[in-house]
Amino acid sequence: MNGTFSGGYLSKGNHCVGENLYHFEWCTKYRYKMFRKSENKKLCETVLNEVAERHGIKIAELSVMPEHVHMVGDIPPVMSVSKAFNLLKGASAYELFRKEPKFRLRYPRGHLWSPGKFYRTVSDVNVDTVINYVRNQAVEQASLDKFVST
Repeated sequence: MNGTFSGGYLSKGNHCVGENLYHFEWCTKYRYKMFRKSENKKLCETVLNEVAERHGIKIAELSVMPEHVHMVGDIPPVMSVSKAFNLLKGASAYELFRKEPKFRLRYPRGHLWSPGKFYRTVSDVNVDTVINYVRNQAVEQASLDKFVST
């Protein structure tokens, strides 16, 4: 579903219909910039899309930044937000370590993501605003980096 999102999208279960649209955000452990290289960023995007599809999470927008991830996604009606985070973070870390063994040099214990997380519900009223925010994170981050000395 990555791309334009028209809102009004309803998930259907056996005995329910509804919308569970959330803005998710999580960071790499110690905020290491693991996805600075374009090939690592692309790999993370691919893995997250695969994991989401496998577990019935529909991604409206995904933005992988050097040290954190923004995602707008619709989770199934029977899935809690906590379960969605567990699946997205756990399965993506497993797949990323499997596909890119060099990541283990930075994270020898296998903990790619920090334990923290952010989520917020997204309604039909503000879905376009949130998607634009996620989509433009690279531009915003670049403008902020000008003011931060490294």
